[in-house]
Amino acid sequence: MSANVSNNPDSKQHQLDLRYLQMARIWSENSYCKRRKVGALLVKDRMIISDGYNGTPSGFENNCEDENNKTKPYVLHAEANAITKVAKSSNSSDGATLYVTSSPCLECAKLIIQAGIKRVVFSDAYRTPEGIELLEKAGIEIKQIENN
Repeated sequence: MSANVSNNPDSKQHQLDLRYLQMARIWSENSYCKRRKVGALLVKDRMIISDGYNGTPSGFENNCEDENNKTKPYVLHAEANAITKVAKSSNSSDGATLYVTSSPCLECAKLIIQAGIKRVVFSDAYRTPEGIELLEKAGIEIKQIENN
């Protein structure tokens, strides 16, 4: 993962990273998913330009899991919700930072790259590392701040 000055626990950027990640954790509580709740914030120029949490598409029932407690295939990840939400607004995610409670999966990593997001800050690791590996390959700054 990229090392930089923002990893200094006393830096202003690190303090902002902690706060925005805490806000993403709070936002994750809006999710109706039972197995795992994930929240995301898109921040640009110290302003939150979009938010998202994992859940079903607009107009669908708010049940993320099927009768066998498996996640339904059409559930959107928090990152995808935040990115598509900003796409519907007058804001641009180009150069933004994504704060997300879980590291992105491969599919969300593709969206992050295409959206022009330059930094990803997360707390928990996703079950597979492919998303982070793709983001690193694309030159996107990655920072993990584990839950305290």
